[in-house]
Amino acid sequence: MDDDPRLAAARYRVARDDPSAAESEAGTQEEQARTPTAADRAAYVETAIQQAIRRGEFDDLPGAGKPLEGLGDRHDPDWWIKRKIEREQLRGLGPPALTLRVEDRELEQRLDALSREPDVREALEDFNRRVRLARMQLLGGPPVVTPLRDVESEIEAWRRRRDERSRRDEAEAPPRRRGWRQRKG
Repeated sequence: MDDDPRLAAARYRVARDDPSAAESEAGTQEEQARTPTAADRAAYVETAIQQAIRRGEFDDLPGAGKPLEGLGDRHDPDWWIKRKIEREQLRGLGPPALTLRVEDRELEQRLDALSREPDVREALEDFNRRVRLARMQLLGGPPVVTPLRDVESEIEAWRRRRDERSRRDEAEAPPRRRGWRQRKG
């Protein structure tokens, strides 16, 4: 109930002059009394937490007794999305400067997975085109420091890695057995 005497006096006058208005005023007071306040909700939540602690529902949680990751680092407002991208191993998300850096690190592995030289050339030209486009955009974010790749020298390096892999695979392969028709004797 309100402790303001002026409000109480006004309610008294309304109730004295118009009894039907007093009944409707009483109905709204009851509705207001039923609506929980922020303090009521906080007390309810605190009670529920304390009961759960007593029941032992917070015992043996993963990470118990370990420090929270990233608390001592500087403040980063995008920490949650970066952690989600890392945890889910999502690719192609984020500003172009960051995605191109990651792609630049993994480009040789991606090229080694290709088997034809025209495919390697196309992949390199596409990468260089996207680096140039990212440098031209004025959207803000981190600067694009990813270097362009020299297509001819990258293709030459791809050929050397491919030839080295094939020689290594031939050396590691067991000797081929001759078929039963090719046996002598």
